[in-house]
Amino acid sequence: MENKIMETIVARRSTRKYLPEVPAWEKIEEVIKAGRYAPSGGNSQSCHFICIANGEVLEELKEIVKTAFAGMEYDENTYKSIQNSIRLSKKGTYDFIYKAPVLIVVANKIGYGNAMADSSCALMNMMLAAESVGLGSCWINQLHWLDENPIVREKLYTLGLKEDETVCGALSLGIPAIPAQPSLERTGNPVDYIK
Repeated sequence: MENKIMETIVARRSTRKYLPEVPAWEKIEEVIKAGRYAPSGGNSQSCHFICIANGEVLEELKEIVKTAFAGMEYDENTYKSIQNSIRLSKKGTYDFIYKAPVLIVVANKIGYGNAMADSSCALMNMMLAAESVGLGSCWINQLHWLDENPIVREKLYTLGLKEDETVCGALSLGIPAIPAQPSLERTGNPVDYIK
């Protein structure tokens, strides 16, 4: 059975290597439109999208994030990805957006019970839209992990984050630097059918 949506879902991969140029704005706008049309609890439509495609701003943000993680410690109980963020930041080699030319930050209202769910729907819609227009993307958690860091928040305020908002996630976006890879076979995510 031919199904374009399922083809896009199966083809989508997380992209961690990008070409340096900013993609066509029409494609970026289409990706953001997909996020804005995601479902939200009670149709609240309270996700706030901050699209950063300015190289200087991205470099400043990367340095702030690297400094924040470099000042942290971890142990064997720390989430593996956070360990990696800290370790690479201490080495000075950390680039939390994989050199992507665009970062879309998704924020929502502090205290809103569906903030993460609504933002997750928006991020997934954007990842699928990116795939459909030939762009690569990757979910980025680092700004969510650093959401309470005052220096990170201060920088995000200058970019449009409101004081009553929490960062729920972000999306690196750009033209993939490597050819599309075949879909990976699913070995996890078990399903039980009760008929």
